[in-house]
Amino acid sequence: MDTKQFSKPVLGIETSCDETGVALLRWEPAAPGRGLLSHALYSQIKLHADYGGVVPELASRDHVRKLLPLVREALAEAGLTPADLGGVAYTAGPGLVGALLVGASAARAMAWALGVPAIGVHHMEGHLLAPLLEEDPPEPPFVALLVSGGHSMLVEVQGIGRYRILGDTLDDAAGEAFDKTAKLMGLPYPGGPALAALAQQGRPGAFRFSRPMTDRPGLDFSFSGLKTQVLLAWQQSDQAEQTRADIARAFEEAIVDTLAIKCRRALQAAGAKRLVIAGGVGANKRLRAELAEAGEKEGFRVYFPRLAFCTDNGAMIALAGAIRLAAGQHQDESVQVFPRWDLETLPAV
Repeated sequence: MDTKQFSKPVLGIETSCDETGVALLRWEPAAPGRGLLSHALYSQIKLHADYGGVVPELASRDHVRKLLPLVREALAEAGLTPADLGGVAYTAGPGLVGALLVGASAARAMAWALGVPAIGVHHMEGHLLAPLLEEDPPEPPFVALLVSGGHSMLVEVQGIGRYRILGDTLDDAAGEAFDKTAKLMGLPYPGGPALAALAQQGRPGAFRFSRPMTDRPGLDFSFSGLKTQVLLAWQQSDQAEQTRADIARAFEEAIVDTLAIKCRRALQAAGAKRLVIAGGVGANKRLRAELAEAGEKEGFRVYFPRLAFCTDNGAMIALAGAIRLAAGQHQDESVQVFPRWDLETLPAV
């Protein structure tokens, strides 16, 4: 991958939703991942649990409270001061507009005060590049499955900033379907991890649900119908604890099989042999196992970021920002965020 080194550490700030992430990274193309100097993360799960979902105003206020203490924590862990920074990267979108503005405002203020460049990072590009933080990173071209609470998309990656969306979600993203299905079965917030844990106790074959949109050509996703199937099955069942686990397992299998089928099709369409899995749902054990097994059998290689970097985090933002800063890209001093932002519009590196 032809990228230059950005010699000074870059501060990465992530505030797109309900997690405040901060990291310090020195981008070293010859040794990806080894340039990560520190990272700190604060989750707002407890704050939003009583509401059963993220409350945007509360999320924004909590970012205000937590961001600067986390920056200080990351600097202390790395043994650095603000004067050591060479640039600041922050999530500019997509995400909740108030939450994005907290990170963008703080990042711009710090960059201006320190006289260093700042750059707004596309949240999904951060996820897409997260595997570069590992010891054995993927080289383009590859296909990326970006799968989280807000997104389910397949992207052909020819290089950094050279993206073509092969398939996108038409309604609920996979992570959103996990959370909503868990909620309708009475599982605690956040529902996705709770449902996945419960699915491990389910009996194979007790229930079976459809694999949405796999019976037709195309790479788009739709999980709203699957969610309805689960609701009907749950309402018509005895609602015993074992039944809940059985339904959870069948639902998880349907999601994972659907994602795996679409990944294989995307690899074939792009003529690629490397597959990157990123985003919060990328931490799902069943998905990781199924795709790893498929890759061994069918001759493609699968790359996963470590579990800590599947969910939202500052390290992926620092990485994406450092790569672009090293290429000479940065923006003016205005504070701009993009709650909706097309990945294909990013400039190439």
